[in-house]
Amino acid sequence: MGLRPTGAAAGYGRRMPDADAPLDLHVHSTCSDGLESPATVVALAAGAGLGGVALADHDTCDGLAEATAAAAAHDLELVPAVELSAELVMTRGGAELAESVHVLGYWIDPEDPGLAAEMARLRDERGDRAGRIVAALAGLGVPVDAARVHALAGDAPVGRPHVARAMVEAGHVADEREAFDRFLADGGPAHVPKHALDPVAAVRLIAGAGGVAVLAHPGLFGPRDGDEEVPLAEVVRMAEAGLTGIEADHAEHRRSRAQRWRSVAGELGLVVTGGSDHHGRPGDAVGTAFTAREAVEGLRSRRPGG
Repeated sequence: MGLRPTGAAAGYGRRMPDADAPLDLHVHSTCSDGLESPATVVALAAGAGLGGVALADHDTCDGLAEATAAAAAHDLELVPAVELSAELVMTRGGAELAESVHVLGYWIDPEDPGLAAEMARLRDERGDRAGRIVAALAGLGVPVDAARVHALAGDAPVGRPHVARAMVEAGHVADEREAFDRFLADGGPAHVPKHALDPVAAVRLIAGAGGVAVLAHPGLFGPRDGDEEVPLAEVVRMAEAGLTGIEADHAEHRRSRAQRWRSVAGELGLVVTGGSDHHGRPGDAVGTAFTAREAVEGLRSRRPGG
């Protein structure tokens, strides 16, 4: 279900004056696990009446040049961004399990040596991990072709969504959500952990690259069939390390969950952001959730040295 934030961002659905138009600060393209090119995603943002968009592909900045050119053509603001994969080690059933925590970085320098090295490492790790997931699925009697998984990824870093698409094509599941719910989600029977950053390290890496860090969709955490959130103690730890915002207005957050995280952001002095997490799937429209212009400027003002 889409989320339409209240307050300064409540004008979604109508063309706003450019100075007031909100931004969708969380979209993906074919450079990671999205289904549309960077230029297409930017065009969709323009069609939605947004003032700008942040291309935040997973662990890569490869689409930023194309997106920047498209944004200039549409007279939109393009926020250079990335969504870094981090992991938090949790204890479940007496065993340790690494759960995904995603950290958005805005106005980062893609050529920063530390960030570039981590993105390259994560890309290599993703390829190895995909092979281990395919092997795990085969052991469960759900075979998919590893070559097809890599073909679906193309030049993008291979990830679980590409495995899920191969599972759909092979007829094992009806859609990608079922693939995650039954097999691929954290803690699922075919889950294979990444060797990812600690969330605090991700925050510091983004700051080191000249950007501001925002915790992505904190209400989507842990097992896919659960109802968990990123532990508050971890969010506090990230805030102490320089976290700037919380993506409370995420398209998959229920209103009650969005409000809870807005409150947490207020208590910690963090900026509330919003994004559609657009990947190009049905019902997954650019601008379904977004960030008010005032909040965008609040984020911008907290850039290191800004």
